[in-house]
Amino acid sequence: MLAVQAVPHDPVQGWIAYTSDRCGTFDIWLYRPQDGLDFQLTKGLGAELSVPYWSPDSRRIAFIGIDKVVHLLDTVTLAVARIDQIEPNTLLDWSPDSRFLAYVKNGLIVIYDTFSHNSYAIPEAGASDVQWFPSGTELLFAAPDSTGITQLFRIQTDGTDRSQITQNTDGPLHDVRLSPNGTFVLYTFPGVSISIISTVDLATGTIYTLEGGPLAKNYFPAWSPDSRSIAYSATAYKEPNYYSLIQIDSRTGQNQRTLAASDCFATHVGWSPDGGKVAYLSGCAGVESASQIWIVDIREPMPVNVLSGGRITALQWSPPVRRVPENIYTSFVYRVSFPYPVNWLRVSEERYDGPSGFFQVSAISAGDRVVDVCGSEAFHPLMPYGSSPRIVMMTIQNREACFIFPSADQPAEMNKQAALIVRYPRPVQIGETFYNYFILWADDNHIRQIGGRLSFL
Repeated sequence: MLAVQAVPHDPVQGWIAYTSDRCGTFDIWLYRPQDGLDFQLTKGLGAELSVPYWSPDSRRIAFIGIDKVVHLLDTVTLAVARIDQIEPNTLLDWSPDSRFLAYVKNGLIVIYDTFSHNSYAIPEAGASDVQWFPSGTELLFAAPDSTGITQLFRIQTDGTDRSQITQNTDGPLHDVRLSPNGTFVLYTFPGVSISIISTVDLATGTIYTLEGGPLAKNYFPAWSPDSRSIAYSATAYKEPNYYSLIQIDSRTGQNQRTLAASDCFATHVGWSPDGGKVAYLSGCAGVESASQIWIVDIREPMPVNVLSGGRITALQWSPPVRRVPENIYTSFVYRVSFPYPVNWLRVSEERYDGPSGFFQVSAISAGDRVVDVCGSEAFHPLMPYGSSPRIVMMTIQNREACFIFPSADQPAEMNKQAALIVRYPRPVQIGETFYNYFILWADDNHIRQIGGRLSFL
């Protein structure tokens, strides 16, 4: 069983996933800006070049870890799946519905279904930086044209309707990134020693070039969530050391601002989900690797060092999560209250169903050890959660609790049912019986966000 803290997702401030060797090996860690909560997600699975890539629903992280293996990490259950082996610097990109992963391997564009664990490939020699358009039916990628010069292309996910976007003559394109709304593409060129950022308006084909930093060494460009701005690391030099400026600019290159400076030659940058802040690395102090995470508010640029320790090689802030309109379920019988999607309808006093899931509530009268209560529910003889459910011990509302997540062989008629068991602050009397545990059943896509916001009445 796993023991972690119950951590409801804050859609405004989100989480910063980062790669660090603070405990001896490179691994993926999570930091929550709202309260400074910081904990290690993996053990011995990361690598120095690992970059965490968030799924759009902010639940899972993909990264290329030890031995060049692609790992899929569920931040709720901490379950890890190993799906492929590819080159360490390959971009991983999630589909808009957080189901499929796209990447390039050996001249193939691979589309991997993270639910069924099936995949298929589109042959595309020399392709790189494959990404999903917001439609979920089309991909962007870079590849050499017939003369060997890198161009941008778009293609349907079934491999049809391949079309060339650019007429580039400047040589290689790097760091190709599609804007979140799918209307612009940015890239750097021509190489590493000189790295200039340009953007392409996909509607008109117009190319804009950003001014960048003083040495034309502009690295790790990242789109703001609203697709209007770009943050990047601009290398500068002051005797005797290189350092980097944390800069932002409009997508057409007409509004450059310097927000902060890092003592590293270059640094990853990441936007907060609301687009109001930028995170970056610093603390190189004359060595190659950073040791600090800093955050700067773009409205009042006063950088704050939020995390220090070990070597830190990459970071990515979680994306904005689209909020579903909610109602509040309140039961004076079970003495609880929590939010649920507004389009779910009441089936009974204890159950609500909707097109995207369900919940049902009850209470348990059982022994004093919560771990035993959770084990009895998870491994019920009828196996409602499959043969190998996952129990994650938590605290919710400062009370002992556990989540139970189903295994892959859960019966289909259970509709992906998961459970949350929480010890009541004090036993609740229902009829003639006193109950010391509350239990919530819900589909595994909703159990965390419902349970994480549970309140006792």
